[in-house]
Amino acid sequence: MDTVFTTERVRPLLTRVREFVETELIPLEEGFSHNRVGELLPVLDQKRAKVKAAGLWGLHLSAEDGGHGLTLVEFGQISEALAYSPFFGHYVFGCQAPDIGNTELLHKFASAELKERYLKPLMAGDIRSCFSMTEPEYAGSNPTRMATTAVRDGDEYIINGHKWFTSSADGAAFAIVMVVTNPDAAPHQRATMIVVPTDTPGFAIERNIPIFGEVGAGWFSHAEVTYTNCRVPASNIIGGEGMGFRLAQERLGPGRIHHCMRWIGNAERAMDLMCKRAATREIEDDVMLGEKQFIQDFIAESRAEIDASRLYVLNTAHMIDMVGVVNVRDAVSAIKFYVANAFLRVLDRAIQVHGALGVTDDTILSAVYRHERGARIWDGADEVHKQNLAASILKKYGLDIKKKARELQEFRRMMAAEQV
Repeated sequence: MDTVFTTERVRPLLTRVREFVETELIPLEEGFSHNRVGELLPVLDQKRAKVKAAGLWGLHLSAEDGGHGLTLVEFGQISEALAYSPFFGHYVFGCQAPDIGNTELLHKFASAELKERYLKPLMAGDIRSCFSMTEPEYAGSNPTRMATTAVRDGDEYIINGHKWFTSSADGAAFAIVMVVTNPDAAPHQRATMIVVPTDTPGFAIERNIPIFGEVGAGWFSHAEVTYTNCRVPASNIIGGEGMGFRLAQERLGPGRIHHCMRWIGNAERAMDLMCKRAATREIEDDVMLGEKQFIQDFIAESRAEIDASRLYVLNTAHMIDMVGVVNVRDAVSAIKFYVANAFLRVLDRAIQVHGALGVTDDTILSAVYRHERGARIWDGADEVHKQNLAASILKKYGLDIKKKARELQEFRRMMAAEQV
C-alpha cells in the first residue's frame, strides 16, 4: 500500500518486487514447513539468479555497492513487499536476517581487510553469515552480561564460550560474535564484536534448536554454538575493543525497522487470507462467514492495526534517516512491541477464521505462527522495551528510574564488599 513515504524512486521497484513475489515465490509455499527448507534451497537459489538477472538484487545496498541507494524508509516498504512471502522473499532478494544487519555493521565499522574478505562476498550472496550474541546462561535482553571471552595472545584472540540462537549458523561462512575482552571495564565497555570464520578449529554447532518442533535449516535456523579455544587474528575485531555494546545498538536499531516491516508484510498476507476465507466460506445456506458481525470486527480491527503500524514504523525509519538511530531510541522501542503485538493479533484472527484448517499446514498461517510467535521476544522482549520507554518518558518528569537503580546496585556492591 502506497503511503506519504512512497517516493517516485521506490514506486516502480515496489511494483516489480510484488510481481516477482506473486508469480515466483507464492507458488513454492504449498505444504511448506520449516523441515522442508533444506530441500527447497536449490530452487530458491535459482530464484536468486532470476532476481540478479532482473537487476533487483541487493535493494538494501548503496548505489556504490551495486544497490539502488534507497533510504531506510524506502527500503522498509520493499521489506514489507518481500514479506508477503513470509519465508522466501527476503532470502531470494539477498536481504534476509541476520545478513542484512551484518552487512550494515561491516559496512560502517569494519576495516578494509574485513570488508574485502567478508563483506564483498556477503553482499554478492556468495556466502552467508550468522550473528552470535545471546547466551543460554544469561538473560538475552541484557547484552552487558555474558560469559564468552576473547583473550589476547600476541596477534590473536582466543575465544571460549557458549552461545545459542545464533541465527543462520547452519551453512554460514562466518559469525560476528559478541565477546568480553575487558572484564574489569564499565558494563557498557566490556564487550567487543569479532569475526570468527565457521571453519575455525573450536567453532562447533551443537544443534539447530527446534522451534515448536521444527528444526529448520540453512538461513532458516537457530543454532546452539560452542567456542573452544578458537583462535582468530586480532585484526578480525570490528570497530575496536570495548565497542561491542555500541555496535549492538547501531545494528539493532535499523534491524528493528526491518523486523517490523517484515511483520507488517506477514500481517498483510494473513489479512488477505482471512478476507478470502470470510468472503467464500459458506456456513449456512447462502450465508458466508464474512456476514457475521464478529468476523467483520476481526477484519476492521486488523485493517486499522496494520495501517497504523505501517505509518508508525515508516515515520520512525524516516527519523532515523534524518537524525540517526541514537536520537530515535524511544520510537524504536515503541514500534518493536507495538507492531509485534498487532501482527500476532492479526495472525491469530486469520487462524481463527480458518477454523481447524488454520492450524494445519494446508495454509501457510500455522507455519508463520510457529516462526513468528517469537516476535515478542526477538531483539529484546516486549517487556524490556516497555520498561525502557516508560523510564525515558518519566525522566522528563524528574523521575530517573535508571539512575536510582544504578545507585542501589552500587550500594549493594559496597555493602557486599564490606562484609567480605
